[in-house]
Amino acid sequence: MELLLLLAVCGALVYAQGLVLGKGSLRGVKVSRRFSEEACYAGDRLEIVETIENAKGLPVPWLRLETMLPASIVFRGRGDTSVSRGRIYQNHTSLFTLQPRVKIVRTHQTTCVSRGVFVMETASLTGGDLFSIHTPSITLSLPHKLTVYPAPMEESVMPDSWRSWQGELEVRRWIVEDPFVVSGTRAYLPGDAFNRIDWKASARSLELQVRRHGHTADPRAMILLNIEESEMMWDRVTRPGDMEATISCAASLAAGMLGRGLSAGFAHNAVVSRHSDDTGRVEFGSGSGKLGETLASMAAIEPRIRMPFYELLRREAELELSDGMDYLLVTAFRSDRIMEAAALLEQSGHRVAFVEPPVRTKGGRRS
Repeated sequence: MELLLLLAVCGALVYAQGLVLGKGSLRGVKVSRRFSEEACYAGDRLEIVETIENAKGLPVPWLRLETMLPASIVFRGRGDTSVSRGRIYQNHTSLFTLQPRVKIVRTHQTTCVSRGVFVMETASLTGGDLFSIHTPSITLSLPHKLTVYPAPMEESVMPDSWRSWQGELEVRRWIVEDPFVVSGTRAYLPGDAFNRIDWKASARSLELQVRRHGHTADPRAMILLNIEESEMMWDRVTRPGDMEATISCAASLAAGMLGRGLSAGFAHNAVVSRHSDDTGRVEFGSGSGKLGETLASMAAIEPRIRMPFYELLRREAELELSDGMDYLLVTAFRSDRIMEAAALLEQSGHRVAFVEPPVRTKGGRRS
């Protein structure tokens, strides 16, 4: 009899703790998550900070926070977390025990191993009592958008065609003086045009001074990226490693030009990520802000073709631009159609240079 009574009391206590600790385990629990960066480069380290607060006067025996994250975010081991990885996504699970009126801040060290635009929207929160009699669960809204830029290619492996174009650019930049760039004054020499005389400077120095002009303004350059592996390709990329090398090569071109003060633009023939507002084309501009916009456009590239590369070239040739510019065509191959479309660009008054990224695939005709 005493044993039955003891069992009944224990059962009542277990049931009571389930009602008190389990059924209301999520009441007063607040969860937030933040990333140390909104944008980073592939290969960069990133911190994910989870904050869990129990605002009520009762403890939470156990709490499980589950989040679906991109598989490209690699966690650098912790014993109190569990990660189940798939090819595209991974399920990240954190376990907690919360004392009354306590806040826990947990920092996860991660590495972003590949570029892309990743959107994380929700997380699942489950709590329970000591014996998991009651295990309520809710879905939390923890929205965050992470943009991972492609890692620029090392200068030592950049193609020779890029270095040749740089050399030609330097020659063009310093041949002709730009009448809109004034770098100072100098003494008047026989043969100088009278409209170049700086009368204020002449009055100060009591002798004729003429304006000294800088050299020609930097040209505008447009980077056109081709993700096609060969002329026969029609939909999805089958060699993603080659595509990533091509994108990294284009990222190095953009960083090199914009870092030197050039005005540059960017366009590609790939499908754009549904998580991005990018249109596949970045208009001309200069400075670090334009570099960020260009790299974000590269991050949004999906491994599918939006249009053939020769069609992209033809559309560029049809644009009515006021003056000629440089077109850098980053493509792993050259077909007859691509060469014909490039000729249309040249006929429109533009300069065209091919930059072959260091990839294994060599499709199409070389010239």
